[in-house]
Amino acid sequence: MQQELGLMHFWQSGDAVTHAVAYLLLAMSVLSWYFILSKSLSTWRLRRGAHAALERFWQARSIDEALADLRRADSERIFAPLVEKARAAATMQPDDSLAAAIDREELVTHALRGEITQASARLESGLTLLASVGSTAPFIGLFGTVWGIYHALIAIAASGQVLIDKVAGPVGEALVMTAAGLAVAIPAVLAYNAFVRANRLVLAELDGFAHDLLALVLTGRRLKEGADSLQNAVPPLAGGQLVR
Repeated sequence: MQQELGLMHFWQSGDAVTHAVAYLLLAMSVLSWYFILSKSLSTWRLRRGAHAALERFWQARSIDEALADLRRADSERIFAPLVEKARAAATMQPDDSLAAAIDREELVTHALRGEITQASARLESGLTLLASVGSTAPFIGLFGTVWGIYHALIAIAASGQVLIDKVAGPVGEALVMTAAGLAVAIPAVLAYNAFVRANRLVLAELDGFAHDLLALVLTGRRLKEGADSLQNAVPPLAGGQLVR
């Protein structure tokens, strides 16, 4: 009887519910690893290219040259659209729309807020899936374990023999579902925490870049290069942040 125990024996003796739980955990694992790898590559490209381009941005001779360099480096489209929206808002011509009644500073601030919101949404794409997998996979695996133990005990009761070797084998096989649930959940939770921290750093840098852009399009000078002269020209935004 000992040679009959094992994962294959558990799979062959399982019913439709057990198989469905296993397939669901497999699908969750594949999806979570897809987002983990894709987000890791995206974060690496963002930190490798765009961050270096931001340093060169302020050394360029013109904003057109700086924007062209930033577009080439920012393959994830996080920083470059901020410059594009700020320029478009600063050069907007008055018309009969409601925007004509707002001064240029408010237009640029509104454009920067909107673009930061969109950038935040792009950075956070996929994180909901990782959080859902990390929080539900252990319980799905536990359900598979409970279901497997239930059927194992029913089979043991039907045989009329309550021996430790007949109980330990089926119960041990059923516990594999709990281990599978944890194996799916742990990478998703770790990746979620890592991506949240990375996104927080990117958004903080994006917010600082937006403040510098606001000063640049309004006064032609970077904020930290003329902070004393810009105290009246660029009043602090709500909470000191562009993102509410």
